[in-house]
Amino acid sequence: MERLCRVLLPLLLSASLLSQPSSSSPPPPQALLKRAPEPYRVQTPPLDTPWTAKVGTDPWPEYPRPQLRRDTWQSLNGLWTYRDAGSSSPSDGLPDGGPLDREVLIPSCIESALSGIQQLNTSRMWFATQFRVPSNWNATQRVLLNFEAVDYEATVFVDGKQVGQHVGGYFRFTVDVTRHVKPGQEHKLLVYVFDPTDSQVIPVGKQTKNPRHIWYRPCSGIWQSVWLEGVASDYMTQLDVSADMNGVVSVTAHSSEKSSAPVEISVLDDQGSVVGEGSGTADEQFKVKVNSPKLWTPDSPHLYNITVSMGKDLVHSYTGFRTISTGVVQNVQRPLLNGEFTFLFGTLDQGFWPDGLYTPPNREAMIYDLKMLKHLGFNMLRKHIKVEPDLFYQACDEIGLMVIQDMPSLPDDLSRPPNDAQQQEFQRQLEILVNEHKSYPSIVTWLIYNEGWGQRRQAPFPEEKLTAVVRAIDSTRLIDSASGWVDHGFGDFSDNHHYANPQCGSPFYSLASPPYDARRIGFQGEFGGIGHTPTLEHLWNVQQAINAINETYEINSNLEAYNYRAGVLFRELREQVERYACSGGVWTQTTDVEGEVNGLYTYDRRVLRPDVRQWQDDIRRLYEAASKRGGR
Repeated sequence: MERLCRVLLPLLLSASLLSQPSSSSPPPPQALLKRAPEPYRVQTPPLDTPWTAKVGTDPWPEYPRPQLRRDTWQSLNGLWTYRDAGSSSPSDGLPDGGPLDREVLIPSCIESALSGIQQLNTSRMWFATQFRVPSNWNATQRVLLNFEAVDYEATVFVDGKQVGQHVGGYFRFTVDVTRHVKPGQEHKLLVYVFDPTDSQVIPVGKQTKNPRHIWYRPCSGIWQSVWLEGVASDYMTQLDVSADMNGVVSVTAHSSEKSSAPVEISVLDDQGSVVGEGSGTADEQFKVKVNSPKLWTPDSPHLYNITVSMGKDLVHSYTGFRTISTGVVQNVQRPLLNGEFTFLFGTLDQGFWPDGLYTPPNREAMIYDLKMLKHLGFNMLRKHIKVEPDLFYQACDEIGLMVIQDMPSLPDDLSRPPNDAQQQEFQRQLEILVNEHKSYPSIVTWLIYNEGWGQRRQAPFPEEKLTAVVRAIDSTRLIDSASGWVDHGFGDFSDNHHYANPQCGSPFYSLASPPYDARRIGFQGEFGGIGHTPTLEHLWNVQQAINAINETYEINSNLEAYNYRAGVLFRELREQVERYACSGGVWTQTTDVEGEVNGLYTYDRRVLRPDVRQWQDDIRRLYEAASKRGGR
């Protein structure tokens, strides 16, 4: 069986990858670099991947924001310099004008090998680089400095002057540096980062400075792309687009100046022909009709390109026509895609990498995981307690994988329930999550809480308010308010977690999950989790993690036993689809993560555990069982 897995790996690696995001701009130049005393080199990770040695010093060259693309941009990814700030802060003074102590690869987590640092237990840090705004950029343009994600608090300086601050480890922020830069001149960029990780009650996800079992090595620093962008004086800050199964495209172009400027949109098919046009006013929603559109589904993930103009600002985007809703089918509450009951089946996808931690080695590696899921027959993934780069969601749109998107959790610590300010900050960042990602067709559900982590337990229950907040921002998707435990009846899902056997929309349940609620969608939010002990060369070589391997829910060293046990769980889930009200499930998990060895892949992505034909057949039978209950 292991031989089959090793043979399958290169076959999947050679499968065609998605096309690169289109852009008419030339390849962005590298940021200028003055060498640090300690030059960059990839550190030796506890485990590498097939992509570790391919990363180089020009990482993530792709345009980072596929749904609001402009032609005038420049990547600042590459080699920067780094200094551990110790206990100091910017108020203690900025570093001198030269390079800092060590070269670091941006984007990366400083705890990762790919960063060139691999330094643990650091909370305060400086990053520096030099850059030039291209001399051919229009002098009347505004210059924006974009950070896709910095964990956790960032303070930004250009030529020694503070130009911006941001709080939150998963979301982009933009600094208008027009007044601080001149085209063709060299400028110094300094970024101070403070990352408390799990020492404060913040949205931290599964990061911890004391990794163990299902809690992992943290990610600090500039872990997503940094780039410059030239824009018009009044420009679109965000483009909200949704397209439904009836061909109605809803558009809101948010303007930097709140100017009520005229906006024009064209919708193009895959041949480049205009199939819909319309106009409206900035900061107000307007609608465009496309006749008989090809609908987006996992089996046929059809997308339409979009161009939007507002004054001198022109952006490119895309959308997919689909409608997500709930409805009663054969007396059972079901999730509906384009008006039809669609069985949702995917994996718990945590997005960790042994060489890059939160940051995948490259786009090819990121897409590799998604291609594997699609090959096995999954139509969905649950993006668990992490927010990915936008290119991840674009890939799901193009491949045809629905996404249940988790909100990164507050710490799972009952002794530190969030106070009012911390709860408000969680809500603020949840609103950002929804607003920044609500135009991706593949995202079908927002998930607020997982197993009660960071969830207040006393009335008024926080998920009631947060469900209403999310629904007000985005009424086009479903909401899973409480996955697994601590469920008080809000949201669209009655979500059960039970690993030893599924309890999906069924009359039986085990604590801490509540009984099935027939008013909502019966869903197996987590199950499976079968463990398999890999050989030493595929293990995360950290003793603390190795010591925790036996905490995996079920574990053995035999792949035939692994696949037998998986078949038993698939059969039980299928029977619950046939007999009860099961509408979907989430298998734990896509890959191993550190000492949690229950992935379809080992952590290094070199060994695929499933018997491919068996799993394809078992997953197909789940869909067939759903079709007999009114599904497609």
